Amino acid sequence: MLSALATVAAAVVAACSTPPTPPAEVPGGDPARGAQLIAELGCGSCHSVPGVRDAHGLVGPPLDHFGRRAYIAGELTNNGANLQRWIRDPQSVEPGTAMPNLGVSEIDARDIAAYLLTLE
Repeated sequence: MLSALATVAAAVVAACSTPPTPPAEVPGGDPARGAQLIAELGCGSCHSVPGVRDAHGLVGPPLDHFGRRAYIAGELTNNGANLQRWIRDPQSVEPGTAMPNLGVSEIDARDIAAYLLTLE
């Protein structure tokens, strides 16, 4: 009986301490290249982005723990496909948003999304 209780208690503790499952990875995405692109595109002039050199902007929201967020811009469920859509054309998701359309290619958006979704 005591062994069964110990097993149940261990399972409950493990479940409580298990971090939430992050959004699905971006197939074919290169997170290292994504971090480099974030730096090159100047995303850090508006956002603070952990792991990206000189990314300490205060105009847009900080992007720390991005992989744990439920929504993108309060509009889209946070997943790889939606994040790529937001990165490529934020105005189509939220007209009038301060986030500019930077002309990011499909491949570059994939890699940026892959990086951002690693931020837990």
